[in-house]
Amino acid sequence: MSFDASSTPPNNSDSRARLLNASCLDFLLIELVPMAERIAKDLAAEDRLLDDEETNETAFFRLESLGYRVGQGLAERFSRDRPRFTDNLDVIKFLCKDLWMTLFKKQIDNLKTNHRGVYVLTDNSFRPFARMSMSIRSEAVSMAQAYLWFPCGVIRGALSNLGIYATVQAETTELPGATFQIKAINKS
Repeated sequence: MSFDASSTPPNNSDSRARLLNASCLDFLLIELVPMAERIAKDLAAEDRLLDDEETNETAFFRLESLGYRVGQGLAERFSRDRPRFTDNLDVIKFLCKDLWMTLFKKQIDNLKTNHRGVYVLTDNSFRPFARMSMSIRSEAVSMAQAYLWFPCGVIRGALSNLGIYATVQAETTELPGATFQIKAINKS
C-alpha cells in the first residue's frame, strides 16, 4: 500500500488506520527496552562505575520517564471533553476502561481497591506480552519485567495529569498476564 502525500490521510473510521496505529505501538514497545538497555550499557562503559543493578536502574528510569510523558499527553488528549472526575476511583476507572482501550485495544480485566488509595489492575492478556515467548518459561517471565517499565510510566503520567500522584509497580508471573499496583500519594 502506498500513501500519496497529496491525498488526505485516513480518518479514524478507517480500519486500516487503526491496525497501522496498533502495529506502530507494538513495534515501539518492542524496541524501547533494548534501546534503553543499550544506552544504559553505553553510559556504564563510559563511566566504568555502574554495576549491572545500576545499569538496570538507569534503563528503568529512562523507560519510566518516557512513559510518564506519554501518559500525561494521553490523559490530556482523551479527558478534555469529559466532565470533571469527582474522585480518585473515577479516574482509575477512566484509566482501566478508556485509556487502556486506546492503548491496548481492550479494557483492564480486573480492578481491586482497598478504598484507601491502593489499586490493583490485572490484565490477563497484556498486549505487549501476546507474542513473547522463550524456550525457558522462567527466563521469559524475568525478561518481560523490563517491558512493564514503560506502561508503569504511562499510568503514573496519566494519573498525575488527572490530579493523582502515585507510585506504580508492575509484575508478571505468567505470560501474557500483568498486574499493576497503584499507590496514591497524598499531597498535603
